[in-house]
This record gives sequence, structure tokens and C-alpha cells, in this order.
Amino acid sequence: MTEERICKRCIMPERKPDVFLNEAGICNLCVTHDTMKKFEEGEKPLETDFLKIINKYKGKHKYDCLVMCSGGKDSTSSLYYMKKRYNLNPLAFTFDHGFETEEALENVRNAVDILGIDFVFFKSTFMKEMFSKILNSGSKAVVCHPCSIWYMDLAFDVAARYDIPLIVAGWTKGQSTNTGVMSKCGCNIHAPEFKAMAQATIDFLNNELDDMAKYKDFPKSMEEVLKRANKKHKSLVVSPHWFLPFGPDVYLETIKKELNWKAPKVSYPGGSTNCSLNFISVYNSMKYFGYTHYHVEASKLIREGYMTREEALKQLEINFDKSLLNEVAEKLNFHFD
Repeated sequence: MTEERICKRCIMPERKPDVFLNEAGICNLCVTHDTMKKFEEGEKPLETDFLKIINKYKGKHKYDCLVMCSGGKDSTSSLYYMKKRYNLNPLAFTFDHGFETEEALENVRNAVDILGIDFVFFKSTFMKEMFSKILNSGSKAVVCHPCSIWYMDLAFDVAARYDIPLIVAGWTKGQSTNTGVMSKCGCNIHAPEFKAMAQATIDFLNNELDDMAKYKDFPKSMEEVLKRANKKHKSLVVSPHWFLPFGPDVYLETIKKELNWKAPKVSYPGGSTNCSLNFISVYNSMKYFGYTHYHVEASKLIREGYMTREEALKQLEINFDKSLLNEVAEKLNFHFD
């Protein structure tokens, strides 16, 4: 059996033709990053750029922004910054598709109560049949991708309902598309590292939902979500983390101290807060593609100097087994052998 080859600089494994290593053991993604960096010096988004964006809309609506808050450290800190650092009046928005953890929801409740922020909580079983279909059909679609499409569609609907001009996410620098303002909702599906994953999801959405009437109007892509949203109500989507000159090591301590934020006992990646369905998404991504979107994010952070390779490898060690997978999959009438 051939030993897996992993980039010596980041943590991306070789997966030809999309991800491949050169003679020095460096992946094409790192090489491209270094090439682009020569042309992008001085073009990194700064906090002053973010201030220009938010000041354009501040005080002109009942709510200055809608903050998508999952209860994780990144989205919770985004909520904190919009209220405390930038003095905006945010509306917090959280959804539960039936797989959110009580730990995550408690983090959200603590944050909105302590900060005194209005809060919209949306709970629905709408996606359950789609999740079940992905598993039982044997599709390679990444469970998180259709869920992200659904979530963004919901966020635009809520923004339209309350006439909110800005939607704020908790996306990190590792999830940035290198555009100051969101255009692809946190990741570029056309980038080499996402091509195989994106195609699997596109194939599923286009070919596997025809017999499910409830999903006949489900968006087939994030681009479709954006196109629909622009016809109803234009909201700009941004993340403060793209503009701030520091990473999680700074804001993690802040939200622990001021918002009583707590990391769940079991989560992936370690120290994060994700829904229980994320374990299945990670397992299948590793099975079908050899890496997850967390590996892509961590690799970007390594290239930008916000995380060491050793930290990333430790953080992304698999810390769960099939007993946990089946505990979650039981709700979807599926069982991992």
C-alpha cells in the first residue's frame, strides 16, 4: 500500500489531479499562494476597510446587521465584536436543523443575554430527508454543503424580513476567498481543493432530489442563493475575522471571560463547536476525498502564518468512532457498518 503523501508546508494530502506535490514535497496550493502573494502585498483587507463598510449602513435601519451565530467561537466572537467593538445594533440569528448540540445553543443564549441582543431562533426538520437521502443513496456529497446553501438562503430571508443591510458571518481567514467582501459565501467551489467535493454536491442536488417534491425549489448552488437574494433584498455578507489583525487565540479568551463561552466536550475539530451531523460529514469527506474543508481552512491559516503545521495536525486528529456516528445516523435511518 502506497504511503499517503502530505504537503511538507501545509497539511493537504496529494489528491491528483486537483492537489499534487512537486519534487520538494510542496503542494500546488502553496505554490499558487506564494505566487499570488507577490502580487497581493499591501492588498490584504484591513480593519479600516471594514469600518468603511459598516459605517455606510450604521444607524440607518432598526438593525444594523444580522449575525449568523452557531454558538462556535468564531461566530460568537463576531456577534461580540459587532456589539462591543463596532457599537452596532445586531440581530442574532441561529438555526437548528435537528442536530444542533445543547452546548452550542447554550453558548448562543449566554451571548445574546449578556450582550442584550435581539435574537431569532429558527428550528426546522426541513433538511432531515435530504440528509438521509445523501447517506442512503451512497452519494459523495458533503453533508455540510447543502446545509450551508439552506442556511444562507434562510439568512437572506431573515435579513429581507427585517430590512437588514449587512449579514455578518464568523468565517475565518482560512475560509476567506481573498476578496474583501463575500462573493462565494466563504469558499470558492472552483478552487482546486474544492472541485471534487463541489462536483459531488452538484451531482446530488441536480440528480437525486427529483422524487422529493418538498425540495423542488431548493437552490442548486450558492450562486443561485445570491441571485435569488439580490432580487428580493440586497444584503452584503462580510466577516470581521477577515479584517482583524489577530486570530482565535485572542478572541477565544475574550468570549470565555465576557460571554461565558464554553467548548463542547466532544467536537471536531478539537476545541470547535459544530453540530452533531458534522461528525458524519467529516467521516465521509475523509473516506471519499482524503481531507475535509477543515484541512483546507487550516492549510490557508498555515500559509498566512496564523497557525503552525503542528497545531493544525493536532487539532484535526480524528477524535470519534463509529459508535458516535451511528448515534447521529440513527436519526436518519442509516447505519455505519
